[in-house]
Amino acid sequence: MNPADFLRDWGAKVVNGDLTDPSSIPACLVGVSTVIDCATARPEESTRKVDWEGKVALIQAAQAMGISRYVFFSIYDCDKHPQVPLMNIKSATEKFLGSSGLDYTVFRLCGFHQAVIGNYAVPILEDRAVWGTNDDTRTAYLDSTDVAKMTMAALRVEAASRRTLTLSGPKAWTTREVIELCEKMANTNANVTTVPTWLLKRTRSVLRSLQWASDAADRLAFAEVLSNNDTWSSDMAETYRLLELDPGSVTGLEDYLQEYFSRILKKLKEVGATSDRTNFYV
Repeated sequence: MNPADFLRDWGAKVVNGDLTDPSSIPACLVGVSTVIDCATARPEESTRKVDWEGKVALIQAAQAMGISRYVFFSIYDCDKHPQVPLMNIKSATEKFLGSSGLDYTVFRLCGFHQAVIGNYAVPILEDRAVWGTNDDTRTAYLDSTDVAKMTMAALRVEAASRRTLTLSGPKAWTTREVIELCEKMANTNANVTTVPTWLLKRTRSVLRSLQWASDAADRLAFAEVLSNNDTWSSDMAETYRLLELDPGSVTGLEDYLQEYFSRILKKLKEVGATSDRTNFYV
């Protein structure tokens, strides 16, 4: 079974390409007018090889193939954190894309609702440990479906051309608030393991000294961002106006989780389980 089979079911034509193999990219762009670049390295892959070298190759191929529009997904405030490898790469890619001559739109994202499900909702339902930190960083999550709608809107309006737009949800949440929200909706108490941000930073320092663990160290670099207790959010009023979208059409995190837990708990009830049953997979 191919992971992309569901795309075929939706009527999409699927072609195979590999960002770590630049020679495979041009053939993927034949007959394509718009590139929506939402690829990134998986945990077992090199961030530099995929998110920098691979993206540079993709942008260069887009230039050569005469792509009319390139949409790139970046990270909120990536230019303010050069010490974090992935954010530094995202910032460098934005600059490279801007100087490529391509017509582009860059979206800087704060966070996705879907990540909350995997990191908090499912572990709580399975009575597994939930990992949290003691920071007060706030994140304004968005539903990936809403991001897709904003992306399509950007392709329709000329005002989004050669622009960098930050996309964020209607409310910013701390990790503690997200866990409490999941506990309330699951009607159970979470087994929370709190990891101090100083420990994450110390662990990163140790891993950086080990060549084989450099990629893991790079991912832990986000601990330095967490320790700043920033708010990952942006005023979306101008963005909604520019994209000609209704702010009321965006799903907030609370509504998203309410729908998720209502659906899952109903299924649990149907099979005679409880909300704290272990080994429940979704």
